[in-house]
Amino acid sequence: MLRLAVARHAVPVGSPARAGCDGCGAPLGLGRPGLGPAARCPACGAWIGAPPGSVELVAVAALAVLVLTEATLAERAALAWWLGWAVPLALVDLAVHRLPDRLTWPAAAGTATLLAVAALTGPGPAPWLRGLTAGAALGLAFAATTLLLGRRGFGLGDAKLALSVGMLLGWYGWPVLVAGLLLTFALSAVVSLALLLARRVSWSSHLPFGPFLILGTCAALLLPA
Repeated sequence: MLRLAVARHAVPVGSPARAGCDGCGAPLGLGRPGLGPAARCPACGAWIGAPPGSVELVAVAALAVLVLTEATLAERAALAWWLGWAVPLALVDLAVHRLPDRLTWPAAAGTATLLAVAALTGPGPAPWLRGLTAGAALGLAFAATTLLLGRRGFGLGDAKLALSVGMLLGWYGWPVLVAGLLLTFALSAVVSLALLLARRVSWSSHLPFGPFLILGTCAALLLPA
């Protein structure tokens, strides 16, 4: 399902979701032969979507984050939901520099709902309200850069992803939210500098920010309490 999500949504901005193989037109979808780790069309053998093995590797890393994060069962359910959407979001953003609404909105809605369940079965409403506040503030802050700076700011997809990121990090406290943001920008700066030194990008290049936001969030959740 994760590989199918990447294949369907890794298309240019404004294009409809991929419904079939680009080579032979064989339809893609649940209930049909899967793409599998080899990422090849089951009908004609053409490559579709993310590179072979990449989705599976990222999924294993996400599972490690889920296992290693200190959390209650209800909190793990919220984290598992978020990671399930974060995996295809990161790979789609890397491929085509976009974070589709059909992935970002369910990530935010499900995270908010499952954290509400965690609040009812655990610490009460305070961390949930803090998470909602953090998510709204982070999303608005990212969206503001789009309005003020245009292409030099974050995209609206980043702002929508920031909603669920803020909720998740804010649930654990403001220091965790700050740590997540610092790690995100540090990772982005280090990778950008490395690519510049390797002459793989120029100063005017626009790198996808979603993967850094997801990595920074996971790293913050793994920090000792």
